[in-house]
Amino acid sequence: MFGIVRPCSHRLGEGLRTQWMAHLCGLCLALRGDHGQFARVVTNYDGLLVSVLTEAQAGQATDLRRTAGPCLLRGMRTASVARGEGARLAAAVSLVLASAKVRDHMADGDGLLGRKPVALAARRVATNWGRAGARTGSDIGFDTAVLVDAVDRQVGIEALAGPGTPLLTVTEPTETATAAAFAYTAVLAGRPDNAAPLAEAGRLFGRLAHLLDAVEDRAADAAHGAWNPLTATGTSPAEARRLAEDALHGIRLALREAHFVDGGLAHLLLVHELRRSVHRAFGTVPVCSAHQPGGPPQQGDPYGGGGHPYAGGDGNPFAGGGGNPFGGGGAHGGGGGGFGGVPSPQPPQRRGFWAGCGMFWLLCCTCRLCCAKEYEGPWSRKKREGCCRDCDCCEACDC
Repeated sequence: MFGIVRPCSHRLGEGLRTQWMAHLCGLCLALRGDHGQFARVVTNYDGLLVSVLTEAQAGQATDLRRTAGPCLLRGMRTASVARGEGARLAAAVSLVLASAKVRDHMADGDGLLGRKPVALAARRVATNWGRAGARTGSDIGFDTAVLVDAVDRQVGIEALAGPGTPLLTVTEPTETATAAAFAYTAVLAGRPDNAAPLAEAGRLFGRLAHLLDAVEDRAADAAHGAWNPLTATGTSPAEARRLAEDALHGIRLALREAHFVDGGLAHLLLVHELRRSVHRAFGTVPVCSAHQPGGPPQQGDPYGGGGHPYAGGDGNPFAGGGGNPFGGGGAHGGGGGGFGGVPSPQPPQRRGFWAGCGMFWLLCCTCRLCCAKEYEGPWSRKKREGCCRDCDCCEACDC
């Protein structure tokens, strides 16, 4: 699993956490139902946003949920999970972009994929995933060619990028792909009037996902001599942060123009949790408006640019980090110097894609993701804390 929107269960609360898990499990089961057990490894947090947006516009109709059987990752409990075209669109997008990510790792020769026999097997898997995503997209009327075209153009753009190249030129293919996926949720939900604002929200989300992935990978990319959009274009930390803040503001404005039946979860993920992702990537600490001395929680429009009621702990109940499906590292990996000119310690050797997938499932099945005081990230090998340890999330929300 991978993605930049990784909410803590303490901030979600029981109701929204149940909804979030319904979409996560729904995406996983949609992949299994259409493409077999192995396809479930492409389940990711950012991809399920497509399912969340579809349901937010259509409402939680009974035909959009079903009861799933016991699952090891749910503690062998049954659960109500999302189903239908929203979950299948999320599955199609995840498959196509995971296929691109595998090809990206193959081009870089990462880990085991640097060995010819493994690379040949991975190429076949990537090809099958791309075709499977196209079939599912076709079944629900979504043409995945726009995603494939964006991936193909990314390679050429990165090859030509250099000092002075605008960073937004590099992020454009990612923006185009996510804009198409977000906009199609309006079609599936029968709300064509929402297509334009959601396309704008998707475009900016793609920009932010690509940007944050580059920021988080910059030190590791520098150590491995890998390509990174920030280093390649000479983008300063201040400019990267400015672009991130502009994208956050633009997403809030775009969501204000869309009409939702129940937009609570979509609002939390795309406004509050996305802001937390920016703080996490840039190493800054958000301050909860409810905890500011002498300052009451801010009131007003929930999509406005005020306080951040969900700030607090940075627990991650469900994942071990990693890249994101909509952008980032690119066809040449990632790479550049220390961020801000400060020497950084030598990063641990990253695991390859397949080794990381195996370690992720091991961490899940042994409950170390949630219960361990400390564990090693499946791909990054960075030290992380279990999500149930020392979470001090703010419980107030005035939205």
